[in-house]
Amino acid sequence: MTLVWLTGNSGTGKSAVCGVLRERGYVALDADEDGFSRWIDRANGDLVTDPPYPVPRGWLDRYGWVISRERVETLAEESCSRIAFLCGSAENEADVRDLFDLTVCLVIDEDTLRHRLATRTTNPFGQHPEELAAALKWNPRMRAIYESLGATVIDAASKPVTEVADSVLDAVRELRGGT
Repeated sequence: MTLVWLTGNSGTGKSAVCGVLRERGYVALDADEDGFSRWIDRANGDLVTDPPYPVPRGWLDRYGWVISRERVETLAEESCSRIAFLCGSAENEADVRDLFDLTVCLVIDEDTLRHRLATRTTNPFGQHPEELAAALKWNPRMRAIYESLGATVIDAASKPVTEVADSVLDAVRELRGGT
């Protein structure tokens, strides 16, 4: 089994690459869309079932987007005989890193980030000023964190999404010794 965590800041292309991997026949799940991640109240840990949109000022300081370790453990167990990709980003990623065989982090420059968040139609996150500020703050941090952890870092700013997916698959082949 090879379980791959495909992460990166909002707007780097995780969902788009996930779609390409699915089209190519791989098990590729979107942590946001496929129920792995959720909003919680950091003060008490309660699940937020109906988050406001747009978020009011300061909302992102109290509430966090987190991934469920239990869901990832189940995916790891179910994926024991194949390559599987989980694509997403969450503030508690450190809680699940040990479950993955490979971590790939997509990165983009600030101008590309601004453009993608302003123009995307599949997800409104980042279009509200509070969200955009958070995404811009995290953009350089994500790269630094994952480089320091030894993740495979892929520049997703200038290549077509199919080539980014090819680079992700190349990283998997390298991990598996070229197969």
